[in-house]
Amino acid sequence: MSVDDKFSRLGTDNAPGQEVRQKTGDLHNLMRGAALAGTPVDFSHGDVDAFTPTPGSFEVFADGVRAGGRQAYTEYRGAAAIREDLAGKLAAFTGAPVDAADGMILTPGTQGALFLAIASTVGRGDKVAVVQPDYFANRKLVEFFEGEMMPVRLDYMKDGADAGLDLGQLEDAFRRGAKVFVFSNPNNPVGVVYSEAEIRQIAELAGRYGVTVIADQLYSRLRYSDASYTHLRASGIDPDKIVTIMGPSKTESLSGYRLGVAFGAPKLVGRMEKLQAIVSLRAGGYSQTVLQTWFSEPEGWIDERTRLHKAIRDDLLEALRAVEGVAARTPQAGSYLFPRLPDMAVTPSDFVRILRLQAGVVVTPGTEFSPHSATSVRLNFSQDHAAAVGAVERMVELVARYRA
Repeated sequence: MSVDDKFSRLGTDNAPGQEVRQKTGDLHNLMRGAALAGTPVDFSHGDVDAFTPTPGSFEVFADGVRAGGRQAYTEYRGAAAIREDLAGKLAAFTGAPVDAADGMILTPGTQGALFLAIASTVGRGDKVAVVQPDYFANRKLVEFFEGEMMPVRLDYMKDGADAGLDLGQLEDAFRRGAKVFVFSNPNNPVGVVYSEAEIRQIAELAGRYGVTVIADQLYSRLRYSDASYTHLRASGIDPDKIVTIMGPSKTESLSGYRLGVAFGAPKLVGRMEKLQAIVSLRAGGYSQTVLQTWFSEPEGWIDERTRLHKAIRDDLLEALRAVEGVAARTPQAGSYLFPRLPDMAVTPSDFVRILRLQAGVVVTPGTEFSPHSATSVRLNFSQDHAAAVGAVERMVELVARYRA
């Protein structure tokens, strides 16, 4: 694959948070000419104005700035004191020990952690099992590093307590030579949580076939009342065969600080540090101090944030399900909806454009997450509640207007 081919296949024009900034400028200006009136909403990312960052985060950041060079130029894998503090919190949260010295790295966002983890495990021709649908960057990064992607179906619309992972297909991928498995839990874009049975079977299969697993658990704190959660790293998997990725991002509205944490196999973390040293040096030194507020929010804060997101989720689902032909599974965690639309008289890509131009509603096309999800769109409902409901009502009106 030529360099030109590698970059053309990245296809970031429709990546979450990108389209409206690249193609249309200010969404509020666009709404002046929209056919349907209402507050514009960009569902491609969360609204940190609607959900403000955790209390004290800016003050801690300012302390980092005042610390000067000592905090600006940390070790490549992050300040030792901050990693030590995080190790205890993450061990308690995930149910397995965390090695602060050799088994953890702080990165520029969880996206940075994902890049480093895949780059540290995937080379040309390596077979990688990737869930479909799943986070858009998984597939793109595997292809960029010239790995061979082996899709594994997530039948998320079927009834039951499971997320819907096709474990037979996963084992077949492992049997046919996949040496890496990357997936998100809770799933992005669907919001399903893998059951304990699914997680334990993933751990067992990975052990049997010697597969390294990259587990993206970015939204594992924002879970709704009916969702139990099983951490893969505490489910009997070989600790030298797993890297877990987390970070304070959408849930805590700290995305702007660009902070991610990867922890697990020391050998892989060591590789990630070497690569980070030449890609970005380190996570932003001053920003690293904000990690002191993670898992240390005021009592009840995360419960209230979860309650508010659940209320938005439920109202949007009610509006969507009132339309014949629209199907959506109730997200168990995270802030994403992934509705499947009925047959339309326009192409899916044209309908996404119509939403933006006629209703001031930006969504992410389902094809970003799976080639089989052309009739789905992803909505990040971490938004102003009333604005989000109004935007989905306009979306529903256009579905009725343009349906086949």
